[in-house]
Formats: sequence, structure tokens, C-alpha cells
Amino acid sequence: MTAPQVTQAKKAPPVRDDKFAARRAELSEAALTTLAALGYARTSLREIAQNSAFSHGVLHYYFSDKVDLIVCSVRQYKARCVTRYDQVTVEAQSYDELLTGFLDGLADTLRREAPMHRLWYDLRAQALFEEAFRGDVMDIDQSLESMIWRVISRFAELTGTSHGLSPRAAYALFDGLFQQALLRHLSGDAQAVPSLQAQARQAIDHLFSRSL
Repeated sequence: MTAPQVTQAKKAPPVRDDKFAARRAELSEAALTTLAALGYARTSLREIAQNSAFSHGVLHYYFSDKVDLIVCSVRQYKARCVTRYDQVTVEAQSYDELLTGFLDGLADTLRREAPMHRLWYDLRAQALFEEAFRGDVMDIDQSLESMIWRVISRFAELTGTSHGLSPRAAYALFDGLFQQALLRHLSGDAQAVPSLQAQARQAIDHLFSRSL
């Protein structure tokens, strides 16, 4: 009688726990400056390592490639962005108060975080060509669309009016204005920020019948 054969179980993949995720978040945050400065095409894990305190080996351990790192970095940044207007949206008690807060937020993020927004638009453009980006880009786009819709819905509540836009159309309107302003701002146009605020104000006033 032969001894029973012992079937060796497959070796389980290493568990990637909260510490691993936290380290990825730390590294992706540190990489944002380099990514925003260089953009997708000119960035590699080695290039990022050369411009940070982390070795190429460390980055390669936590990220499979530059696509993985860029997506993680942009997701992390945009996760903060989608809460940008939440406080003023909740606290505003009048149309003018909400409008002022929204326009101030647009101006502030364009002035202070233009390189980060440039990276986002770079990633979104790459998604037209790189399938690896598409799912993440669509998820981020959806979160930004929801952010704008919360603002628009609050305007509707405060005015008691209907604007007739879908969430996607509302997002396309303000995202288009912002992207154009970003290009002008990066080109050194001193009027890019005030022009964005004026155009956004005009669009909101028109939507809610506040035009003169």
C-alpha cells in the first residue's frame, strides 16, 4: 500500500495590505510634481526616481509600470478635487453666496494647481490611444461630473428653477471653459483667470435666468 500523495497547494500571491496601499499612496503623491512637470510622454519610472528621494527599484516594486503610477497619482489628486466645492455647496444660503464661492474656487485651483490639471488632461488625452487608461479616466470623469452636478443642483434649489441640462452636459460646459482657461493661463495670459470667472458667471446666470 503506497503512502497517500500529498498535493501541494498553490502558493498564494503575497497579500498587499493596508501598509502596501499606504506606501503606494505616499510614493504616488511624491511623484506628482515630476509627473505634472514632464507629462506622460516624457516620464518613466527611472525619470521619476531621479527627481525624487526614491530609487527606481522601490518604485518598480510598488508600481508595475508608469501607467500604474500615473493613474494612481492622478486618482489620488482628483479624489481631493471632487470635494473642492462641497463646503460652499452645503453652506451657501443664497444664489450670490454660492456663485461667489464657486467662482473663487475655480480661480484658486487654476492659479495654484495648473500643472496638476495639465497632467489630468494629458492622461485623458492618452486614454484616446491607450486602452490601459480608459477605465480609470472614465471613473475620474464620472466623479468630476458628480461634483459639478452637486453645484448645479444646489443652484437649482436656491433659485427654485430648472435649467434643463443633463449632468453630462453641465460637466462638459464647465470642463470646457476650464480647459480653455488652463491653456491660456499656461501660455502666460494674465486675463485667463478673470475671463474664466466671467464666462462661468455668465453661463450660470443664463442657466438660472439671472441674465440682465
